[in-house]
Amino acid sequence: MDCMSAICSKGSKGMSESLEVTAFFPGVAAERLYRAWLDSADHTGFTGSPAQVEPRVGGRFTAWDGYISGNTLDLQPFRLIVQGWRTTEFPAEAPISRLEIWLEEGDDGTHMKLVHSEIPDGQAEDYLQGWEDYYFAPMQAYFFGRMT
Repeated sequence: MDCMSAICSKGSKGMSESLEVTAFFPGVAAERLYRAWLDSADHTGFTGSPAQVEPRVGGRFTAWDGYISGNTLDLQPFRLIVQGWRTTEFPAEAPISRLEIWLEEGDDGTHMKLVHSEIPDGQAEDYLQGWEDYYFAPMQAYFFGRMT
């Protein structure tokens, strides 16, 4: 899998962090990735854990059996998904974080860039590993298994 990642801290202690992860999905259309992210059955399928998604702006979602929850803030079909996102590990007083999923389709597949910002201080490294292990790696297997 072609995957790159980075973590950035913003502000001083007690502020927030952000991360960026990119992956390439050869032979997979941006429309397919977009629709799968917003579909409960596909989201459950590519993570291997229960997910519920209301595929509209303002719609709620949960993933990983309730560990992740939030709402969809913006949709630009087949190009961008923006969600307010939090986990059960966020401190109670922490604001919701922001997740942007950018899709760019080329002749040979789709590049996905995930930008996760406003993460509670000290948690970005764990979420970075989580995105790679629990989303991007299983998504590769899910989409390539369906293509054969």
